[in-house]
Amino acid sequence: MDAQLKLKSLVNQLNTVIVGKLDQTQDCVACLLAGGHLLIEDVPGVGKTTLALALAKTFGLQFSRVQFTSDLMPSDLSGVSVYERGKEAFVFHPGPLFAQVLLADEINRASPKTQSALLEAMEEKQVTVDGETRPLPSPFFVIATQNPNDQLGTYALPESQLDRFLMRISLGYPDRATERALLAGHDRRDMVDALPSLLTLAELHLLQQQVLAVHTAAPLLDYVQDLIAATRSGQWFLQGLSPRAGIAVVRAAKAQALLSGRDYVAPDDVQAILAQTIAHRLVPVGDAGRGSVEQVHAMLDAVPLP
Repeated sequence: MDAQLKLKSLVNQLNTVIVGKLDQTQDCVACLLAGGHLLIEDVPGVGKTTLALALAKTFGLQFSRVQFTSDLMPSDLSGVSVYERGKEAFVFHPGPLFAQVLLADEINRASPKTQSALLEAMEEKQVTVDGETRPLPSPFFVIATQNPNDQLGTYALPESQLDRFLMRISLGYPDRATERALLAGHDRRDMVDALPSLLTLAELHLLQQQVLAVHTAAPLLDYVQDLIAATRSGQWFLQGLSPRAGIAVVRAAKAQALLSGRDYVAPDDVQAILAQTIAHRLVPVGDAGRGSVEQVHAMLDAVPLP
């Protein structure tokens, strides 16, 4: 398998459905190649769910979708044990969590109790039901969509869960030319249904191994540590990045490097993925909100390159 041709075809296919969003679709591919979970945050109707469906189809993975609502219970995700008279025993019926790709649609419309039910699944790739731990399929990706927190009927995701998402992206409104193409073109969901799967499971595992093998030189790691230290300085953010977040930055940068056709990480790769990887984990100084992308870019400009 020629990795570069395969990666280019993945991104190109996504861009036939999600038009005018080249950077965002590349971020999505990088996130899944790095083995991370993806959070897509934006107002309703800009293509969040369509992008998640297109990703699952393009990567050729078993797919499950859950519409998160205020009355959704944790057992609705993980599954339940039901007594079957013929077997004279309780039989476990797995829930939608037992899929390779879980689309958690409008995740912040569910209660914090249900949101927290995803924590073990996202971090440990397993769930515990009725005292028994059950492994989830491999690979296991969560693609969550989220509406802005100021909309009615939403609950802010807790910090511990936000930290489980490798990346957060926002699609934003299309430009005028792209919107005209959407208005005049085919239904996007029909286009998603017709997408072919471009990867086998073996090819996906091979690409993920290639991501892990991407080289990070000592000066590059110094640069990442300088950026992490800047988040902890108190100048930009109330609290700095954790070591887990630092590892996430390196993993995402490796995937970005592979997508760029290199077997080593350059500072450009770190800069390209930094805001998407860390902004949702940070609270800016003097701002009651979370995840200021502008603040991350301001910090990035202040930290010297290696």
